[in-house]
Amino acid sequence: MTITLDSLEPALSVRQVLTLERVLAGEPEVVAGASHLDRAVRWVHVAEAADVGVMLSGGEMVLTTGVLLAGDEEKQAEYVRSLHRADAAAVVLGLGRAFPAAPAVMRRAAERCGLPMVVLHRPFPFAELTEEVQSRLVRRKFAAVSLSEAVRTELTALITAGAPLQRLLDEVARHSACPVVVTNLAHRVLGTAGERPAVDDVLRDWERIARQAWGHRPGRSGTGGGTEGDGWIRAELGGRGERWGRIVLCGYRGDTATGRLLADRAAEALVLHRMLGGAAACSWEEQSAQSLLTDLVSGVVPARQLLPRARAAGLPVNRRTFVPLVVRDGDTARLDRLLRLLGLPGMVAELADGATAVLLSLPRDQDADALAAHFATRLRTECGPAGTVVAAADPRTAWDDVPAGLREARHVADAVADSVAALDLPPVVRLRDVHLRGLIRLLRDDPHVQSFAERELDGLLCETEEDLLSVLRTYLATGRNKSRTAQLHHVSRPALYRRLESIQVRLGVDLDDFEQAASVHIALLAHDAQQQ
Repeated sequence: MTITLDSLEPALSVRQVLTLERVLAGEPEVVAGASHLDRAVRWVHVAEAADVGVMLSGGEMVLTTGVLLAGDEEKQAEYVRSLHRADAAAVVLGLGRAFPAAPAVMRRAAERCGLPMVVLHRPFPFAELTEEVQSRLVRRKFAAVSLSEAVRTELTALITAGAPLQRLLDEVARHSACPVVVTNLAHRVLGTAGERPAVDDVLRDWERIARQAWGHRPGRSGTGGGTEGDGWIRAELGGRGERWGRIVLCGYRGDTATGRLLADRAAEALVLHRMLGGAAACSWEEQSAQSLLTDLVSGVVPARQLLPRARAAGLPVNRRTFVPLVVRDGDTARLDRLLRLLGLPGMVAELADGATAVLLSLPRDQDADALAAHFATRLRTECGPAGTVVAAADPRTAWDDVPAGLREARHVADAVADSVAALDLPPVVRLRDVHLRGLIRLLRDDPHVQSFAERELDGLLCETEEDLLSVLRTYLATGRNKSRTAQLHHVSRPALYRRLESIQVRLGVDLDDFEQAASVHIALLAHDAQQQ
């Protein structure tokens, strides 16, 4: 994608030109084409000949006294038609020398053509208007070139530093001062930037907006969303003859040329970012899902505020049953392929520590538990049951309940992470399947539970006692089986007895007493849960 100075075309509108102080001194009056005053003025040109159009290239505001048109109505009409054919921005007629008032023929022709026609009631040096407008246009073009280089430099520096997609979009949104959206060719939102309320307003009705914005005007870049000049500016993303997405400035308030410049510069950077990412890089679709599900799990952003993002990303959300799943040691690409293979609508995103979130969105007339079990069974068949855990929360019918469901599924997955081989797990593990360990996981952040764990284990929590703490953990996990504990720690039974006795002295408990042993076991589970 190459951007030249000519392609920038920063312009003033006819309306803006008419508000200039020098122009106001001529007492301008719009006599035709008043609904077209937002046309861009690319240049100012003085011309009197009837066939003026052959000298124009489009976007000019033409100034005339009409001296060569006086007395010939056909020439007057042709003059206007010639301007229209050349796509002129407007015609300005200085009254007094040839016409005391706006000629009706020219006014009617301009109205029919939709060409703004302005008359100046006071004598006015055209040279002053030309100088004023040209100097402003030159300054705008210089500012546009400076902005272009600044944006390119900043985005290139971010890419070189390995910045993620979101950081690039944030920088584009800073320069454009409007919401920025990146989509694939199906209009699914892959990334956004800008002030959150403004972005949410755009995403809330994204499906309709996208249809309106791209239902016409093919090409690399342009405006959409309704009327010309409304600030919806897009640039295509792709390379080597293949398009794969778009970046959209939503409601850009500057002039259209500068908006197109920003969109094109951003598109250049995003294409480069994707190319340098390579085939192994996380796709933008995966990054979008990861951002959304991470925000849902964290609870930092209220679920209701995330609903527009979910809908714009293509997740069905109206009258659905949501099944929150967390898979331990699951490959994101494999899980996504499996969802597509089974025809299950949903999103997949890697969280942390080997956990992957899967959010299914199912029609309410389908058996959510059965479909989740089918998904888990297929996954374990492909990956093998060893080391593959699919944890789930109960299905949710309200979007606001999804974050709690994802956190519950994460707790269940964590609770069985260290005990997979020891448990006879169903295809989908739920909170009821992990018993006490699951309860402790859910309560691990409770201050009372934390105080209980520290109080019960106080004598073993210093670094020098880590070996004794490990022996205690094994001893309780094996159901207080001393032979098995000695075997797992590669010590003799007498040596184990001495260690157990040392543990009891430090804790002030009798591990042969069931209630005391159970108390210590619960405290140890809580302590371990807090460390993860």
